[in-house]
Amino acid sequence: MLHTVKKRKALLNVMQRECHRLVARPLYLFCMVIAPLFCYVFFTTLMDSGLPVNMPVGIVDQDMSATSRRIARNLDAFEQTAIVAHYPTISEARTAMQRGEIYGFYYIPEGTSAKAQGQRQPKLSFYTNNTLLIAGSLLYKDMRMMSELTAGSAARTTLYAKGATEDQAMAFLQPIVIDTHPLNNPWLNYSVYLCNTFAPGVLMLLIFMVTVYSIGVEIKDRTAREWLHMGNNSIWISLAGKLLPHTAVFFLMGALYNSYLYGILHFPCNSGIGPMLLATLCLVLASQGMGVLMIGTLPTLRLGLSFASLWGVLSFSMCGLSFPAMAMHPVLQALANLFPLRHYFLIYADQALNGYPMIYSWMNYVALLVFIMLPFLIAHRLKGALIYYRYVP
Repeated sequence: MLHTVKKRKALLNVMQRECHRLVARPLYLFCMVIAPLFCYVFFTTLMDSGLPVNMPVGIVDQDMSATSRRIARNLDAFEQTAIVAHYPTISEARTAMQRGEIYGFYYIPEGTSAKAQGQRQPKLSFYTNNTLLIAGSLLYKDMRMMSELTAGSAARTTLYAKGATEDQAMAFLQPIVIDTHPLNNPWLNYSVYLCNTFAPGVLMLLIFMVTVYSIGVEIKDRTAREWLHMGNNSIWISLAGKLLPHTAVFFLMGALYNSYLYGILHFPCNSGIGPMLLATLCLVLASQGMGVLMIGTLPTLRLGLSFASLWGVLSFSMCGLSFPAMAMHPVLQALANLFPLRHYFLIYADQALNGYPMIYSWMNYVALLVFIMLPFLIAHRLKGALIYYRYVP
């Protein structure tokens, strides 16, 4: 009983010491509170419209007919496309696109209207800059749709002239009608998809950095022995006392972005807020476990922070957010499981978007639990570094 009381007192002493350190260093306030809040607001306001709108394009109209002007007006009516300039030649439009003034241009050659009326198959061309993947892809979709609508309009006019009824003409132009129903994100809102991973991803990166820094700076400032002694010379009490205040702050920031996304912005959360808060807590603990592993493996502040920043940044690519993991090389698919954000992303897709029961994601919860247990692999080495390592500037 006395031994338990002594351990509890040691834990409280380490926690109190860590709280004083958090308050004394503005760096902790910035990394744990200000930076996450800034990122939450930045990413959600950056994509507040869901998709980019009014992206600048040009048009090369060498036909100068009523048909070509109608095509230009209809293209400009698309929400994501804004015709900002007319160019007399393809060369000038291409130069403007190379300068970054426009993302693409639409070319209507001379004689388009006359050829369409004479059923001689005129050709419309459009050019997009796919160096900017999102802008190029969205403008390609709009320009291609405009071309298909123009072709359909010309064919319908021809069918009407041959005596076809509207039903007959539409049955010929569109024999199969496609009824599209996007699931879980029917607005096709990029913000719903991206912000729900960017926010926890940034939080995870900051947890990596703060965990590595808070332990590494003890070694650098030669206060590690004092910290360990205050923890009753137990690496577990010392780690728990140091990281529990961090856990409370980071989970509060995680609960804040969940409330902001699902409560204020009303992003889809089909399973309720509870499973997402649990997933956030698991992500926080798993990130701290990874941070302890990083500084335990490389018990030097600069190397530990380099490891943390590299692993954190790679997480955004490897989690399957920007490029689907199933399309990666099999080796990369296996490596993706080494990133906590990958498992959080899968839990988010299953719980918030699809509304599946939590048991459906049990493998991902187990994976996060494995990350939480990582300090057990490195505790002995870390304790040795705290006692014997001497920082050399």
